[in-house]
Amino acid sequence: MSRLIVGPFNRVEGDLEVTLDVEDGVVRSAQVNSPLFRGFEQILLGKHPLDALMFVPRICGICSVSQSAAAAAALSQAMCVSAPVNGELAHNLIAGCENLADHFSHFYLFFMPDFAREAYAKRVWHAEAVSRFKAVSGSAAAEVLPARRDFLELQGFMAGKWPHTLALQPGGSTRPVDASERIRIIALLRAFRAYLERTLFGDALEAIAALDNCAALDAWRDARPVAHSDFRRYLELARDCGLDRIGAGPGVYLSHGSYAFEGGRLLRRGVWDGDLHELLSEAITEDVSHAWLAGEDAARNPAQGATLPQADKAGAYTWCKAPRWNGRVAETGALARLAVQGHPLARELARSGGSVHARVVCRLLEIALVLPQMERWAKALQPGAPFCETGSLPDEADSVGMVEAARGALGHWLSIRRGRIANYQIVAPTTWNFSPRDATGVPGALEQALVGVAAGDGAAPAIQHVVRSFDPCMVCTVH
Repeated sequence: MSRLIVGPFNRVEGDLEVTLDVEDGVVRSAQVNSPLFRGFEQILLGKHPLDALMFVPRICGICSVSQSAAAAAALSQAMCVSAPVNGELAHNLIAGCENLADHFSHFYLFFMPDFAREAYAKRVWHAEAVSRFKAVSGSAAAEVLPARRDFLELQGFMAGKWPHTLALQPGGSTRPVDASERIRIIALLRAFRAYLERTLFGDALEAIAALDNCAALDAWRDARPVAHSDFRRYLELARDCGLDRIGAGPGVYLSHGSYAFEGGRLLRRGVWDGDLHELLSEAITEDVSHAWLAGEDAARNPAQGATLPQADKAGAYTWCKAPRWNGRVAETGALARLAVQGHPLARELARSGGSVHARVVCRLLEIALVLPQMERWAKALQPGAPFCETGSLPDEADSVGMVEAARGALGHWLSIRRGRIANYQIVAPTTWNFSPRDATGVPGALEQALVGVAAGDGAAPAIQHVVRSFDPCMVCTVH
């Protein structure tokens, strides 16, 4: 048995280090280390509750809207205020823009460049992968960055700025949209759709969204030449590299639900493990047994949690806590969202515990599902009607805001005492997926997904593929 330390990883937001125990060229166990402590929970203590809307977007420059939305949701619950229809539409369009831009960026700029690595030099497709997907110099980057930039202009109309908007509020959005801006938003969405249908998918979004099982996906692939689209190229590379056979997680999929509208959600809240379960915030706990954080080993609900550094703690190996649902390890992200929702392709991909391939396909599938809905939301905006309702803050309250970032379930637990923040705890998607072992010794989702993966000298970059399939954002992990 030998020990291999992998990291730091490039193309990752923040620091990440993975320690692997390798035997016969295969990973036997893994420990995932988030080596950076940031302390936003301490920063927020004693602040006015509305100050959270200014501080928490600074947790991350990639998913700042999701942090804003979670804080707004927690404050909305504390204030007992609801957004008008325009406010709900605005929240959904702003969140959808950030999430889809993240999926788009992940595919082209974070995940696909790994196929241009020298480890794949003997594969027949390598030269084309280098030409198309190599970081910076590949032809995709020159097209993708302008397309992403143009799509993100939607945030200027809807949120005023991105990242770190202050438009999202407990009662809706402070950025009303007039009739001319609504027309331009619809045009931006149509332009992004055109790029997706021409270059990424080579097919109508509705046709991609309608792929309902693995046989249908394989038939779609086989009916088209490899150069047909970038999705088709990915499917060829994934098949050749066996990405459907590596990276299986715990097989428990958790989603807070996304895109609330008129009392429902586009994507439902719940947990799926072959059966669908209700997700209550009270069922979520965190333990700190293997984290450099002070506290008892007994797991606590975040509402009673604390984030207190203890850098010399024996037996710890990360700053990340260990979230659990009813004591079980859960995976979160696009695969989890669509499995919980009941999309038949996602559920088929998820049944074996998921894989690298399953996570990538579901991120792209989610683009095809959500963008048409964004077009409908934009058309439903009513210029001149209210976008935001006001409310008053109580002196005492306990609340939680549960939303979905691109990478998965994000929760903010807020306690207000004497009109000030008495406790603020955050459980981010990468906290779930990059969790350490808990007090019973059960590894987190990525730690499980790495077991059995080829590692060591001469191995193709399978470790990179598994890690990137979860799309780590380490600054969110440790807040």
